[in-house]
Amino acid sequence: MNSAHQRQHADAACCGSGCATVPVAPEPTASDATTIGPQRFRIENMDCASEESEIRRALEGMAGIRSLRFNLGDRELAIAADDHALPEALEAIRKAGFKPEPLGAKNVQRFRIANMDCASEESEIRRALDGMAGIRSLQFNLGERELAIAADDPVLQQALDAIRKAGFKPEPLGDTGSSAAAVASPTGFWTTWGKSLGALGLAVAAEGLAFAFPDSVPVKALGMALAAAAIALSGFSVYGKGLAALRQGRLNINALMTVAVTGAFLIGQWPEAAMVMALYAIAEAIEARAVDRARGAIKSLLALAPEQAEVRQDDGNWVRMGVKEVTVGMTVRIRPGERVPLDGIVSLGQSAIDQSPVTGESLPVDKSPGDEVFAGTVNQAAALEIRVTAPASDSTLARIIHAVEQAQSSRAPTQRFVDRFAAVYTPAVFVLAVAVALLAPWLMGLTWMQAAYKALVLLVIACPCALVISTPVTVVSGLAAGARRGILIKGGVYLEEARKIKAVALDKTGTITEGKPKLVAFEPVDTGLGQQALEGLAKSLAARSDHPVSKAIADGVSSATQEVDEFQAVAGRGVQGVIDGHTYVLANHRWIEERGQCSADLEARLAVHEQAGRTVTLLASSERVMAICAVADTIKSSSAQAVADLKALGVTPVMLTGDNLATAQTVGTQAGIAEVRGNLLPEDKLQAIGELQQRMGVTAMTGDGINDAPALAKADIGFAMGGAGTHTAMEAADVVLMNDDLRRLPETIRLSRRTHAVLWQNIALALGIKLVFLLLAIFDDASMWMAVFADMGASLLVVFNGLRLLRQQAGQ
Repeated sequence: MNSAHQRQHADAACCGSGCATVPVAPEPTASDATTIGPQRFRIENMDCASEESEIRRALEGMAGIRSLRFNLGDRELAIAADDHALPEALEAIRKAGFKPEPLGAKNVQRFRIANMDCASEESEIRRALDGMAGIRSLQFNLGERELAIAADDPVLQQALDAIRKAGFKPEPLGDTGSSAAAVASPTGFWTTWGKSLGALGLAVAAEGLAFAFPDSVPVKALGMALAAAAIALSGFSVYGKGLAALRQGRLNINALMTVAVTGAFLIGQWPEAAMVMALYAIAEAIEARAVDRARGAIKSLLALAPEQAEVRQDDGNWVRMGVKEVTVGMTVRIRPGERVPLDGIVSLGQSAIDQSPVTGESLPVDKSPGDEVFAGTVNQAAALEIRVTAPASDSTLARIIHAVEQAQSSRAPTQRFVDRFAAVYTPAVFVLAVAVALLAPWLMGLTWMQAAYKALVLLVIACPCALVISTPVTVVSGLAAGARRGILIKGGVYLEEARKIKAVALDKTGTITEGKPKLVAFEPVDTGLGQQALEGLAKSLAARSDHPVSKAIADGVSSATQEVDEFQAVAGRGVQGVIDGHTYVLANHRWIEERGQCSADLEARLAVHEQAGRTVTLLASSERVMAICAVADTIKSSSAQAVADLKALGVTPVMLTGDNLATAQTVGTQAGIAEVRGNLLPEDKLQAIGELQQRMGVTAMTGDGINDAPALAKADIGFAMGGAGTHTAMEAADVVLMNDDLRRLPETIRLSRRTHAVLWQNIALALGIKLVFLLLAIFDDASMWMAVFADMGASLLVVFNGLRLLRQQAGQ
């Protein structure tokens, strides 16, 4: 519960038996500390979960730390902390054996690498730069084929040279995000499918020539020319990267294909060499298209925001202009049926908005003056005018897309495992092929040419392309599927680890409950006046106060207000004023007792409300109590279902709240939560998370992402109720629930379990198919055609299996 909530409940503290609340404005507070952050640091020797845990333990309980964000893939840590706490945190990290180096926006340059489009090529570049001192961070965006390098100029030039030696061509990107090469080079049909299909046609011609005509020198020469042209047309990029890898003593997919195709050509199997390279190029193009589909699934949301907005000018006229030209504070008009172009606050009009692109909500949400609207959502009913609150580059939709892109760049645990496995698997296969070439003539009675051919077939079959591509496409599909449902997952590690959650700690206010007090009961005590008259008196007094309880009373009754004279807020007791010449008060129990207006019957009626967790305020005249106003923070309609879903998944829900225990237990009973802990300060929640982790295992924390930040950081996975993507929530937690619907939490766990299952299905498919065809190649006849179809088939199977996550609803 945040500090505002704690102050509110402190004002509502009991003042004896059967106490009530005084609806007075909360006293302002000031913080002596300035919050810094988040600031990013590179920690070179931090690359796995155990080291992350060591750092978390080193910072455990340290006051002033607002949030910790780990990016193990890039060895980065983002710390949001008070100004005095950040140096202490860095010193604690150093004492734990780590060396945090600050990362800033300066000296970060972006490059487009046209032939970098899958995880294996990312791994190649990482290995080429591995151990190079002075590189502070690498940020890969495979979907755009971009790499951002944070390094000083001398080191940057060394890094670029190493990337070029690895067979890649980095082109600098300017502020606009485009390079001359990227703009000049077409990426359409004829540069990808055109070349591949042309190469396939040449390979078929070479195969037909060898089959239809006698073996003569002219036929051989023409066939070899056709095959060489096919290989050059389809395999130029593969050869470039393969030869670069071989020169550096590295064995990767491109190196295996380069050796296999070259070897087949040299031993006279030039038609098959050409066919293998052409089919491999087609398979690569199909895979790239499928992977781009997964990566583009979330970016397609960006197209939902219109490129133009209707903006009011200083002279009152309305002019359409590009959304990038619209600045904060301008007024924009959205007609019925149009999409909202920018984030803003409604200033005029009432309508229903379809927010499903941003929050995943299935039903439209009513909007009126003062309510927020988000870029990309659809105005359905009536015209609205909004005051713009964020530029197009910083809209909620843009921040969602940026967060998912960042999540894609951090490698999930299974992906890191596959990368390590492939690094051992590929050289092992190469050694096996050499052994077959050298030993098969002695052990299997083959000729040297037959043994060499069998070894080359083994190389093609064993290419780990399917294995390497299986994990990133699945993880990206899972991230995109979650984002479509309003679940913003900050990285593959959290997508995978969510399936292990055993306990979920839930804040009460704003998480399980609405977070806004509402008038739930208005009971007349004095029957001399009618219900409407009593409600009018209560509303007239309450409307003059800005206390949350007073606002709830004023909003909860529909009667008209009356003029209030001599209005006064009495600290610790309530408010009073004169209406039509009579003095009335909205008071707590203490004030009513001091005025001598309590009775046994009134005490009994108050006790009923208090046992239900309600805050009670009394309307009284100078002579008697006239009405009871009961206010409560009502439970969300979705909370009970969310808790039931968590239990069905085998997850134990626990409520942690700063509210009093009686109210907490009432809300817990309504939500179906058995374990409830109340009267907790932020440090108490931190200790409770540690105790749950020891007792139950992997523990998640769900809160508002602000004052729950210490507990969110302590938990294995932090879920923030995002309020449609507030900046603080996006920084504080590992997963943001964009529409504050608690049912998204069990959906996340189900999505994690499905993603994990698909990951291991893909690994089993890739290795199983490889094993079958490896045995066929060693002990039976297998051609290079069969080898390339096995590799292509396995790759396409795992890609399309991973894409299934995009077609499923996150809640299934």
